[in-house]
Amino acid sequence: MAPSFGRSISFPLSPARTSRARAAAYHVRSASLPGHNHNYSSHPLLAHLSSHIAAIRSWAAASPAVASPATGLAHLAALHAALADLLLLPEAQSALASSASSGGLLDAFLLLADAHQGFQDALLELKAHAADAQAALRRRDAPRLAAALRSTRRADKDLARLAASARAAACTKSPSSNGTEVAGAIADSVLAAAHASAAVFAAVESLSASATAVASKKSTASLSFMALVKRTKAASSPDADEEDREMAALENLEACAAEMESGSDAVFRAILRTRVALLNIQTQTCC
Repeated sequence: MAPSFGRSISFPLSPARTSRARAAAYHVRSASLPGHNHNYSSHPLLAHLSSHIAAIRSWAAASPAVASPATGLAHLAALHAALADLLLLPEAQSALASSASSGGLLDAFLLLADAHQGFQDALLELKAHAADAQAALRRRDAPRLAAALRSTRRADKDLARLAASARAAACTKSPSSNGTEVAGAIADSVLAAAHASAAVFAAVESLSASATAVASKKSTASLSFMALVKRTKAASSPDADEEDREMAALENLEACAAEMESGSDAVFRAILRTRVALLNIQTQTCC
């Protein structure tokens, strides 16, 4: 009945695929990422960043059966770490200093930071609402279950809004490539981070909506007043199986939200570090 994975996760820095059982538990959806197909090789840090851009695009292009939002967060954290390293290069700083659109990068990373901060809040809410819904199921408390599911649906709407906000970061003005690999890599990184963030948020929203849909059957039918009165300890096997599925869906949602907390915090902090680096470059340019 309980999901097969634990409530903590390690975040790899290279493309990975979860086990078939664990991946199936998430039932996530993904989206392809637009952008260039550059292969940067003139500097080790450029090649390193390029590998993470490719990894996050590969994750987003994978089928829902093998992709997971936790893995997407891992790739996002790695991408931002690689970008932060690149921004230490004089070539990168020069490319940004000579670009009239460096302010657009600051706007993009501000949008991403706000979106990921909101995502952290949404994960906490989903975990709490899923736990409350499970308690209502165990106690046959229909009003409490209905209230928990309504709260979960509100959190789903927040996730949809956050996904739209993340996509908007891709629409901000990125630095022109100016024929340089560095500027092209930075532009590709912004696109990859924005669209992958939106894909992660949408994946969690899809998981939550699926769990809510399963549990809603219980709140509207099986937990009706008459059903509660007529229910006995000798419940039929089909009813017991259905309840197991409903409980498993909610447990899976709670576990997924708990598992992603540390990863979402790592991505949020990485985005802040990147934006600070960009601010420092802009400050040096103005002086």
